[in-house]
Amino acid sequence: MPSTSNLLGFLLLAIVIIVVPGPSVLFAIGRALVLGTKLAVLSVLGNAFGVGLQIIVVALGLGVLIQEQPGALFTIKIAGAIVIAFLGLRAFVGRANLEIAEDKSSSSTTVIKQSVVVGITNAKTFVFFIAALPSFVSPADGSPIVQMLILGLIFSIIGIASDMVYAVAAGKARDWLSTSSQRLAGFRGAGGIALFLLGVYMLLEALDFF
Repeated sequence: MPSTSNLLGFLLLAIVIIVVPGPSVLFAIGRALVLGTKLAVLSVLGNAFGVGLQIIVVALGLGVLIQEQPGALFTIKIAGAIVIAFLGLRAFVGRANLEIAEDKSSSSTTVIKQSVVVGITNAKTFVFFIAALPSFVSPADGSPIVQMLILGLIFSIIGIASDMVYAVAAGKARDWLSTSSQRLAGFRGAGGIALFLLGVYMLLEALDFF
């Protein structure tokens, strides 16, 4: 169990990192605008599960090995950017198809799978865990693996709560506009554009354009 000082220090750092809107927040908002509140909530949970897998990898000591492997982190960044850009482009192209329930690509299972992939390939959180988790672990406080898993769980809980607020708010706004098919199509299109631009930005960042 991490010491109180390490817990408080990591908690403060996690809040600062999470409160500032990043890729996960923009992903949650974009999915809410495209798919609505229910599937946006599932997207948040799927994304959190993917990030949780990153935490396990780092806690087991494999994170540093992946980071030091030439091209591994670059591949993760590129894959994540492509997945998000693809989801955004598909949402924009199909923005006029308002019968979401009949769209197999928008089923709960598919949405969760897509979101898990996005979470796993979020290179920013991966690098953050590699850098931050070991810094708040002390051998005197027990198993380092257990300590890192606990810290990672704290990060995930805060992240889920934050992303849920954004997703539900965006989803409610979308539902309010659903009385007009044209406005709803425009909202879905805006969500698709937001996701696509996020993917493009992540791709350019991975290629060191920024």
